[in-house]
Amino acid sequence: MAEADGAGSPADRAGGLSAPGDAGETLEIAAELRLSLSLLLRKLRLVQPAGELTVGETAALIRLERGGPATAAALAKQDAISPQSMGATLSGLEERGLIERRPDPDDGRRVILSVAAAGREALRERRNARSEQLARALAESFSDAERACLKAAAPLLERLAHSI
Repeated sequence: MAEADGAGSPADRAGGLSAPGDAGETLEIAAELRLSLSLLLRKLRLVQPAGELTVGETAALIRLERGGPATAAALAKQDAISPQSMGATLSGLEERGLIERRPDPDDGRRVILSVAAAGREALRERRNARSEQLARALAESFSDAERACLKAAAPLLERLAHSI
């Protein structure tokens, strides 16, 4: 039977699968986690420090930070966007001093991009702003016991993420 808001039960929202016993309970837990984590991530995405990066700029910086120096064409391919769109994104990052360009030592026609110190700082500030928002919410709205429970759940959530 559907709930009053029409969303249905957690098992219904998980895809309509229902099983007796432990399997049904596991599916319900999965559905509730999916909904809760989705809401949390949506709320965290709303946190925007001053001078916030766009989604595309953030993605490009993170790719360069994690993957190391790359060409604009390689970045565009990784993000499945046009080279022109990536070029516009990279131009904005370069104008703000967040990335650096240097000639490719193997092919002088190509340019290699890397994250500048200011780009690393911008990513750090973005991450810190989100952590600070979470910390405020935890301090203001949760008891010591609830915070301890969430602390204990954090490694389990990480393990769950790695097992998917």
